[in-house]
Parts: sequence; structure tokens; C-alpha cells
Amino acid sequence: MLYWPQDVQDVDAVMAHHEPLLTAEIKDRRLEVVVADITTLDVDAIVNAANSSLLGGGGVDGAIHRAAGPELLAECRKLNGCPTGEAKITKGYRLKARYVIHTVGPVWSAGQADRHQELLASCYRNSLMLADEHRLASTAFPAISTGVYRFPMDLAARIAVATVRSHVTAQETGLERIVFCCFNRESAVHYQDAFAELRLG
Repeated sequence: MLYWPQDVQDVDAVMAHHEPLLTAEIKDRRLEVVVADITTLDVDAIVNAANSSLLGGGGVDGAIHRAAGPELLAECRKLNGCPTGEAKITKGYRLKARYVIHTVGPVWSAGQADRHQELLASCYRNSLMLADEHRLASTAFPAISTGVYRFPMDLAARIAVATVRSHVTAQETGLERIVFCCFNRESAVHYQDAFAELRLG
């Protein structure tokens, strides 16, 4: 069951304390949906919905760079960018998270829907693989590609949840907690639908 706060004060309290709106257990791994500012989450790594330059931008990307400080940009300059669907990792610097996993989602085009769905799934797979390689116990994902890249939010949520479920089910992963971090309640509804569709929770 998805818990919706009843009024604005309750919403603020949930966001401030990062209380999950929805949880599921898979092989002793915990999946959570939260409404929060991803830069404030206390996890081993947060995932950045980056552009291919890795040099910062708007939305989640800009917020993460601002919160982490200029040291993040300095390290990103050494990475020579990142192709769509792939992922790279840096330190978290001034964030609570020890690491930032940068992944580049596709810019949605209905004419290339199949290709873009596979690229988005690759963002999640490659980010999870990096987390495992660095022996991380927790990570948080934003809704990759659903901002200015215009990926349909309902489809993006289904891909995100299905890809994470497949990784946790099939892989020997050290991840104990995976968070889907939503900017608002409207975004969280799509994760609720994805959890229900996949019979999670």
C-alpha cells in the first residue's frame, strides 16, 4: 500500500525524514519509493541523471553538482564524458552520499521507442553494476530521462523497477537498499503502478 500524507505539513514531514511511501522486499533486499531531494539522501551512492559531458546541467544534474561542490566538477572533467546508457562513478564530496554514479539517459523519441527503452534499462543496469563493483550497500535513483529528455514517466518507472528487480533477482548483489527518489507525489504514483504491475510490495 502506498502511503499518501493527508496535508501539506505531513508531506513536508515525510520529505524531511525521507520516510518511504512504498517498500518491497526481494531476496532480503529492500526497494523503496520516497519523495525527497535526492541530494539529501543518506545512502552510499546517489545516481545522477547526467548529460554526456558530465559537466553539469539543469534539473537533478545541476542540483547534485551544486550540493557536491566544485570538486565534483573537477573530477568529472577527467572522465572524458559518458555515452548514453553507460555509467561512471565519482566521489560524493560535500554530499551525504560517498559516491555519485553518473549515467546518461536517452532523449525520448517515439520513433525510436524500442531503442530508447533499452538505453534507459542500460542506465539502471550499468549503475547497479558499478554499485556492486564498489561494494556499496545502498543507492538511490532519480527518474532518469523524465525531465527535459521527455521520456514518458509511466514507461520510465516500469523500466526502472523491472530492471532493478531483475538485477536483484539474478545477480549476487551486495546492495541491501535501493531507493527510487521522486521529485513529487505525481511521479511516485507511476512507481506505485509499476510495483503493482510487477506484484511487489
